[in-house]
Amino acid sequence: MKKVTPFLIVFVFIGIIVTLFLSLGKAQHMVVIQEGNLKKLPLPITVHSYQDSDCGMVIEDMRYVSEVIAPDGKTWFFHDHGGFVHWLEDKPFKDAAVIWVMSRDTKRWIDGRKAYYSLNEITPMGYGFGAYEKKKKGLVDFHTMALRMLRGETMKNPKIKKQLLGK
Repeated sequence: MKKVTPFLIVFVFIGIIVTLFLSLGKAQHMVVIQEGNLKKLPLPITVHSYQDSDCGMVIEDMRYVSEVIAPDGKTWFFHDHGGFVHWLEDKPFKDAAVIWVMSRDTKRWIDGRKAYYSLNEITPMGYGFGAYEKKKKGLVDFHTMALRMLRGETMKNPKIKKQLLGK
């Protein structure tokens, strides 16, 4: 019996660990990509259930969410607009992709290529781009926002942040 006891303890311990990992894996069920969006319309996102396709973080806030839809209907989700620009840059369908962003002013999905962007907001990844449907002073167009993102001219850059905030 004394020889069997250590093996029994090890097997029970391993069983508990395996059970714990399996139950955690089943509980998460994070959505990273959805297929079949052939109408290329924005899909409803449930916070805490979707994962950012660029950085892998959980989408916890709807203020800066975006979706990128490939010509084949595959849809990816993002919690910071700078993330979709970064992610999309090397994709062969980048020019054909449909981009939806959540508008800060009208609180609805709008065409990301037609949106206007602020440069100095506090966003989940710190890039600083907020999307707006209505043009107002200080906002830039999609092309300018994307160029700034790819050049690293974001709120994550201390020099740019100081310049944008005037501090």
